Amino acid sequence: MSQWFETKVKYDKTLETGNIKTVTEPYLVDALSFTEAEARITEEMQPYISGEFTVSAVKKVRLDDIFYDDSGDKWYKVKINMITIDEKTAAEKRTPSYYLVQASEFKYALETFMKGMNGTMFDYEIAQITETPLLDVFAANLKETLADKAARQNAQDSAQQ
Repeated sequence: MSQWFETKVKYDKTLETGNIKTVTEPYLVDALSFTEAEARITEEMQPYISGEFTVSAVKKVRLDDIFYDDSGDKWYKVKINMITIDEKTAAEKRTPSYYLVQASEFKYALETFMKGMNGTMFDYEIAQITETPLLDVFAANLKETLADKAARQNAQDSAQQ
């Protein structure tokens, strides 16, 4: 299961007018800890930012899933309420759940979300869809992680011999 962290990167950005402005931009990173989230966003942003930058904030974000659409340039947060029935009291219970959807506009965010939820086995209602300020989402690269572990193990084996 993924653990998501919202990170904020602060740096000096050159505007179209040529002026330099300090900006803070939010990104989402899949990581195991706050420390790893900071390291991952630093690694991901280095090729895109010239000069110095700092990670000004890292916070854990609760997300149940992410639905991608490569044609989308915005990120929408969808809050749903999963509806269950309490067997003892026969009362409906609503449990909130959060999803992130990539889309170019609100209409496509709803469509992408509905496609992603197609075939689910539980009843739900959409409570809210809001556009987020996120600029990009960086999911874990498991192949790279496994390769890194193998390389580290080989280095340790060589050092022991």
